[in-house]
Parts: sequence; C-alpha cells; structure tokens
Amino acid sequence: MKEELHPKSPSADEQLSGTAGQQHTVHNVDCKICGDKASGFHYGVHACEGCKGFFRRTLRMRLQYEHCDRNCKIQKKNRNKCQYCRFNKCLSLGMSHNAIRFGRMPEAERRRLVHVTTPDSDSLVSDLVALSQRIHSSYMSTFTMTKTRARDILTGRSNISPFVIYDMETLWQAEKGTVWDQLLTQNPPGTEIGVHVFYRCQCTSVETVRALTDFAKSIPGFSTIYLNDQVTLLKYGVHEAIFCMLASLMNKDGLLVAGGRGFVTREFLRSLRLPFCHIMEPKFNFASKFNALELNDSDLALFVAAIILCGDRPGLMNPSQVEDIQERILSALRRHLQTSHPDAPFLFPKLLHKMADLRQLVTEHAELVQSIKRTESSASLHPLLQEIYRDMY
Repeated sequence: MKEELHPKSPSADEQLSGTAGQQHTVHNVDCKICGDKASGFHYGVHACEGCKGFFRRTLRMRLQYEHCDRNCKIQKKNRNKCQYCRFNKCLSLGMSHNAIRFGRMPEAERRRLVHVTTPDSDSLVSDLVALSQRIHSSYMSTFTMTKTRARDILTGRSNISPFVIYDMETLWQAEKGTVWDQLLTQNPPGTEIGVHVFYRCQCTSVETVRALTDFAKSIPGFSTIYLNDQVTLLKYGVHEAIFCMLASLMNKDGLLVAGGRGFVTREFLRSLRLPFCHIMEPKFNFASKFNALELNDSDLALFVAAIILCGDRPGLMNPSQVEDIQERILSALRRHLQTSHPDAPFLFPKLLHKMADLRQLVTEHAELVQSIKRTESSASLHPLLQEIYRDMY
C-alpha cells in the first residue's frame, strides 16, 4: 500500500519474539454458525474468526441483545444483522455459556474465560478509564472537525456561517475560493458536474484516510501488530470510520464540507445524474439513524478505534492479537457508555450492530466506485483510494 497507509513497523525482534502468535487453521471445514470457513475448534464447535469473536465478546462483556422471535437464518452474508438470533444459534449448536464446555480448548483460553465470571477489579476499571481518556485525547487532537464543533455550526450556535452550495453556480463560486483552499485552474472546471462532485468526495476521503492513519498509530497496542496487519486493518477500516464520522457533519438537509466553511444541500446531491446521485444518499440514510443515538466525541473516539481494530478482517496474519486489543477498547467503550448514557442500557449492543451496518455501507460504496470507474471514462480514482479498493470485496 502507498506510503500514507504505512504506519511505523515493529522491529524484526518484536515480530519474531512472539508478539503475534501463530494461528491454527482447520482446512475445508465450515463454521457451524454461519457457514464461513472455520478457523478452528472454538468453545466446543468449529467456528470462523467472526463467530468466535462474537461469542467471546458476548461472554466477556455479558451482553444482552434486544429480543427477536423471528428465528433469523444466520449466514455469512447476514450474520451481523441479528445478534440475538446469532447468539442463540451459537448456544443451540453447543457453544458454552455459563458452564463453559472447555473440551479441546487451550489452557490459556480456558483461564481467560474463567476470568470472565469474576467481577471487574478497581484496577481494571481504572485502566479502562485511562484508555478511554487517552484515545479521546488523541481523537480530539487529530480531527479538527469534531462532532461538537459540527453540531454548533449546523444549529447556529457558532459564529461560522457556511456558504451554501445548492446548484452548479454556487458550486463554482465555492471553487473560486469561497469554500475550498485548493483552487482549480479552470473556471468553471472542464469536467461534468457529477464527475467533479466525485472528485471532491475523493479529496475529502484522502485527507481523512491520512488523519485516520495518524489516529490509528496512537491507539495503544496498534504499533505492536505486524506491519502487514496494520495495513490490512487500515485498508478495510478507514471507510467504515469515515462514514461513521461523516454522520456528525450531516443533518436531514445536507452536510458540512471544508472544515465547516461550506454546506452542500442534499437536494443538490440528489439532482446529479446517475450514478453520481447515489454516492451520498445512502450515507444520509445511515446518518439519520446513527445520529439518533446521540453519541458525543468521547463515545465516537472509542467507537472509531474499535472499528479500526477489527479482528475478522480478511488476510490478517494474527487475528487473535487484534481481537484482544479490540476487546479491551470495547470494554472501555461499554464502561464509558454506562457513565455517559446511563439511561440507554442497549446503546452498546446497538453500536455493535452499527458496525455491521457500516460494513454493508462500505461494501455498497466500493461496488458503486468500481462501477463508476468502469462506466465513466472521465472519472479517475485517486491512487491511494485505488490501493484501498483493490481486492477489497
């Protein structure tokens, strides 16, 4: 991957010292839960990394999911849609719950699961609080357009009055320096308007990818991961994180751009010709539901960190190491939400569900981008984004 996505690599000694252990793989065996390729015999059944991590996270964090009586069919393509039915299927197929059925489980894993049933110690809580504060501080110093700042602008509480872009004329005015610092040489640009909006979306994405790479480096534990795994986590995680943070810049009428200096109306984006009119509309639909959760910047910092450190990304050399780091972040997020949202007991599992929604949103976005590349000869793709999308889905 290009230089922007290459965090600092651990030393050869670190990589060879066992920081990332070996992953045992079971060949030609399907996961009993979702049908994906099983990675081993986990908690009593053959399971994939995704279902293993889901079950372990449910146990460790004592999660309770909203009831569902539809008996949803759990498959690889939809396994993240209904957490209640997925967990019930884990139990019905023999994965242990309260009385852990250890079977062939390694001793280290057995000790870790026994530890789940013990109360959280004061020192552990203190460590999670410190982790939350460290990630929040890094998030606020890395990203200038925070949710707090964006909501102040969108609700008129800020002294910033964004320039409204609602048609072709106002877009070209914005390009003349009213909104964007990067001035175009042509006036108006020689490209068709839909292609130009696609270009602007890419500019913003590239800037955010670079910021997310810096943020990832600051997450405790990230620098200990294999360099190849760091790149894989960023490749698959940056767009999920981008669309999560993008929701903070949106309301039902449009979105802020250029650090709040501009506001592009939703109707203008809808008015673009096919396929460009489909670029942003799914993001607005996601944002309306995501913003209803009323997360603050400290919540979002931990959520974005958890998105990046996702242990079921394809091609990871040591997924269990990534899972361990993510679960610590998720534990910190769960504790933090209990404090910041005491009246929303289901907020944490809802956020885990939003991770699945973001993954689907990115899949659809990647398909649209690849379609635009094939059908629109004048719509080029930034090299960094090309590298991210290559072999992604």
